[in-house]
Amino acid sequence: MPDIDALARRLRSELGPAQVITDRQELRTYECDGLAHYKVVPAVVALPHTAAQVAAVVRACAEAGVPFVARGSGTGLSGGALPHAEGVLIVTAQMRRIVEVAPADERAVVEPGVINLQVTRAATPHGYYYAPDPSSQQICSIGGNVAENSGGAHCLKYGFTTNHVTGLQIVTPDGDLVRLGGRAPDPPGYDLIGAFVGSEGTLGIATEVTVKLTRLPETVRTLLAAFGSIDQAGAATSAIIGAGVVPAAIEMMDALAIEAAEAAVACGYPPGAAAVLIVELDGPGAEVEAQFEQVTGLCEGNGAFEIRIAADDAERALFWKGRKSAFAAVGRISPDYIVQDGVIPRTALPEVLRRISEVASEHGVRVANVFHAGDGNLHPLVLFDAHVEGEAERAETVSGAIIDLCIEYGGSITGEHGVGMDKAKYMPRMFGADDLDTMQLVRCAFDPAMLSNPGKIFPTPRLCGEKPGSGLHQRFPGVEVF
Repeated sequence: MPDIDALARRLRSELGPAQVITDRQELRTYECDGLAHYKVVPAVVALPHTAAQVAAVVRACAEAGVPFVARGSGTGLSGGALPHAEGVLIVTAQMRRIVEVAPADERAVVEPGVINLQVTRAATPHGYYYAPDPSSQQICSIGGNVAENSGGAHCLKYGFTTNHVTGLQIVTPDGDLVRLGGRAPDPPGYDLIGAFVGSEGTLGIATEVTVKLTRLPETVRTLLAAFGSIDQAGAATSAIIGAGVVPAAIEMMDALAIEAAEAAVACGYPPGAAAVLIVELDGPGAEVEAQFEQVTGLCEGNGAFEIRIAADDAERALFWKGRKSAFAAVGRISPDYIVQDGVIPRTALPEVLRRISEVASEHGVRVANVFHAGDGNLHPLVLFDAHVEGEAERAETVSGAIIDLCIEYGGSITGEHGVGMDKAKYMPRMFGADDLDTMQLVRCAFDPAMLSNPGKIFPTPRLCGEKPGSGLHQRFPGVEVF
C-alpha cells in the first residue's frame, strides 16, 4: 500500500505547507464537483500555483503509485473531477494568469484556472472574444473546459472547445512537462491536441492553453419567439436550419423550465408559452438583417404567437438570463434534480420530447427541458424529492431512459458534459467491447499505470495490466452515492 502520509510530506516540501491539505474536514470541501450525487473525500488535496508544481505533484504520485485527479472550478456535471479516496486531488484553480493576449495572431495564452468569461473580457478591448460559452462561463475554468470539451449556446455556429484550442502545455501522467501544438492552426503529425481535449483528465493535466480568439461581430440580433407547443418550436428550428441559415445560437425551453427561470430571475418571458426559442444571429450587418427577417417569418409560419426582438444589449441580456440560469433555477421548483445531457438528430426533437414526457408521466416525475435546439443537444432536468421514498430511484430510471432514447435515435450519451463517473455505465450501450478496448489503447499510450483520473469514462478496466472487473465500488473505492 502506498504511504499517503509520506507522500503528503513530500508534497509539502515541494509546494509549501499551505498548498497541501490533509485535514478531513477541509478535504470534504472537495468531495464532489457540480454533480453532488457522487461524493468521495480525497486522501490529499494539492493546490499548485505553477506548471512546475503540477509536474512535481504528478511525478510524486507516479513514483509512489498513487492515483491523482485534476480539478478546476468544480462545475462539471458528470463526476469527472470526483476525487479518488486513496489518491491526490490536484486543484488548478489558483493558476489564474492570462499569460498573453495576442490580437495580431488571434490567440490568447492562459493558465488552466482562468475563468472562461475572463478570456473574453481580456480580448474585448482588442475587438475579439472567446467563442465557447458554457452556461457556467462566469465560474468555469479553461482547464475544465479543455478536459470536458465544453460547448455552450453558441457552439452551433462556432464549435466546441476543441475547435478553439491550438496549443497545450500538459503534464503527462509520469510528471513530464510537454508542449503540443502552438499558435499555428494545424501542426503536422498526429492530432494529439484533439485526443487530449475532451479526454476528461485521463491523459494528463493541462497547465497552459493557447486558444483562438474570434473577431467581435459587426452586428448581433436576438429574438425570443413563444409557441403554443414544443412541436411548433421544434418545427421552427428545423425550418430555420433547413433554409440554410446558421444562427449563432438556437436555444429552447419548455413550460416547466420557463416556470423555474421566472421564479429565479424574473426574465419576463411571454405568459402561456409551452416553449420559447431564443435565436441569435451575428455577422456582417446586411447579412444579419436579411437572415433576421427570414427567421422571423419562419417562426411566425410555424405558429409563434409572440415574437420579441431585443432592442439593445440590456434586453438581449435579459433574454439570455433566463436560459443561462435554467439549471440552477429548477431548484426554485424542486428540492432535487438530475441534469442530463444527450444528443439526438435535430429532426427527432418533437418525437423524442414526447417520449420523454411519456416516460416521466409513467414514473410519476417531472422533466423540465432546456437545450441547444440547433444541434439537438438535450439537457433534460429530472425533478424529484429525495425525501419522498422511491422518488430518487424513479428519477434515476427516467434519467437512464432518456439516455437510451438518445442512443435509439442515433444520438450520443453526452454532448458537452462528458462521461465521467455518471455515464460510464452507459458506454457499452453505445460502443462494443472492441471499440472500448481500442479507446483504452490510446489511454494506455499516455498512462500505462492508469493513475490519471482512474475509474472515469470506461465502465471496466480492460488494458494496461488491469484485471477486468465490474461494480461501482470495485472500480472506485470510497465512492458514496446520494
